[in-house]
Amino acid sequence: MINPLRLDQPIAPQLFFELRMAIIEMRFNPGEALSEKEISLKYGVSRQPVREAFIKLSEAGLVEIRPSRGTYVSKISVRRVADARLVREAVECSLVRNATRLAKPKDIDFLDELLEEQDQAFSEDNFNRFNRSDNFFHRAIANIVQCDYALKTVEGARNEIDRVRYLSLGIATPMKRLIEQHRNIVSAIRSGEPDAADKAMREHLREILLALPHLAEVNPDIFEDRSLPEHTIQIINDISH
Repeated sequence: MINPLRLDQPIAPQLFFELRMAIIEMRFNPGEALSEKEISLKYGVSRQPVREAFIKLSEAGLVEIRPSRGTYVSKISVRRVADARLVREAVECSLVRNATRLAKPKDIDFLDELLEEQDQAFSEDNFNRFNRSDNFFHRAIANIVQCDYALKTVEGARNEIDRVRYLSLGIATPMKRLIEQHRNIVSAIRSGEPDAADKAMREHLREILLALPHLAEVNPDIFEDRSLPEHTIQIINDISH
């Protein structure tokens, strides 16, 4: 499905978003070549904004631009995913602790709306809808705190993590479990309990570690490495025990 681009707004950022989602949702597979010409024809735009979008995707670690050879979707690195998750945990646990202090009723209402949307995605078995709502959920918590730099850091980390999250849905990580973890986070924010919010967020963000080794093992063609860093091995051991 191709979303039409708005011609009254800059094209390159829109293309970046659309191509990022196509990579996250595995409509472009790791290792697959991307053609400037084909993308420009598909979206009805010139090749210049496509080239600009490719550069942004390269900066996000989602594609590799190989001089004189072309542009390719980056394969997934277990180490980069684990490192990005560690950064994300540090930032988001701090954000959610602050959110318990700063959240207003309208913020809680919006989080509740997102939970309802995720319940609907579960009833439809719609991974794409859930994945996008999950993104909005974590962004909404950052927006409560109004720390733009933290939000930028989290969204940068998601570039590494989201493909693994998408792969794990319905296989290693049930959608229902993730929604229940979101519900626990909202409950702690609603009741103003920073320790409970921190614990719920930490548990939620560590869920991917249980899926990561298995996904890398059964999908060797789309992973470039399967080596877990020591900080991740220790966390997995702690979770297992």
